[in-house]
Amino acid sequence: MTVIFSVLLFLFFPCNSQFSEPAVAVEQQPGAGIKGIPSIGLGTWLSDKGKVAHATEYALDLGYHHIDAAWIYRNEDQTGKGIAASKLHRKDIWVTSKLWNSHHRPAEAERAVKESISNLGVGYLDLYLMHWPVSFIPNSDGNQLDKSVTILDTWRTMEGLVRANYTRHIGISNFAKVDVEAILEMCTICPYAHEFETHPYLQQQEFVDYHREIGLKVIAYSPLANTNPVYNRGLPYGILEDPLWTGLAEKKNVTAAQAVLAWGIQRGTMVIPRSVKESHIAQNLRALEIEFTKREMEDIAKADKKVRLSNPGKKWGVPLFHDLDDPTMLDGETKAVEL
Repeated sequence: MTVIFSVLLFLFFPCNSQFSEPAVAVEQQPGAGIKGIPSIGLGTWLSDKGKVAHATEYALDLGYHHIDAAWIYRNEDQTGKGIAASKLHRKDIWVTSKLWNSHHRPAEAERAVKESISNLGVGYLDLYLMHWPVSFIPNSDGNQLDKSVTILDTWRTMEGLVRANYTRHIGISNFAKVDVEAILEMCTICPYAHEFETHPYLQQQEFVDYHREIGLKVIAYSPLANTNPVYNRGLPYGILEDPLWTGLAEKKNVTAAQAVLAWGIQRGTMVIPRSVKESHIAQNLRALEIEFTKREMEDIAKADKKVRLSNPGKKWGVPLFHDLDDPTMLDGETKAVEL
């Protein structure tokens, strides 16, 4: 399906899109203050359970308004303690969580979203994402694929979670383009956002532009690329030591991390850097103050390495990302299997 056909699909066969607030869900939350995903949020993947509560509280009190969580991160209870301890009202915080692969069946999905809401202590979610377009058999050993449940089945189940007021919006994560199109063809409540890996080393500009054209917001995970120690792709240096980024940072009198995050924000994606250190959390927020020139953005675009850092497809026996610009990393050899 071409981009043009995808757009025409929205124009002539509009689903009950969440781009305008879903009335049933929002009526249960009077006075909701936050209307959309903030440009920067706090990621919680791999965050130490002993530190994530303070990190969350500190971030929210500092000026963050988005917390990105997931059932599989196994720290939602501590993240919730940080939310509760912060000075912000619930209506002023955007809380995202994710449906894990073993919870795609209807009964499992409802149990999982209830558990996330309870652990986070938030009453409802702002966004609930299908974490991967892959279903595992519940309570099975390992990652045994559940071929009885398709992503379309799971999406129908997630639409029911909106109608039941568990979440204001639903979305997707780690989808190939063909899977996005499949959801758009059948949805009655359309995806609000798509969270996937994108950073200067995997820019996927055509894919990002496609989402803009069809009206899906893009949440960029791992926005600082290979700074995460679980990522090992044989690159000569981490992105924060990359001469391009150290040079841009020096020019603008900021850190390399701030510059990289600012690029992600300027291209229209929402970035969710992970940290439990106060200094890093504070520094990351300053990315909102940085702006690149057109020439600088063009130079960054030319430096795309097309290196995907997170692809558990081979381990799971699923060809993920098969229609995206990922020519060097389709083997799926990666440690980042729970992102």
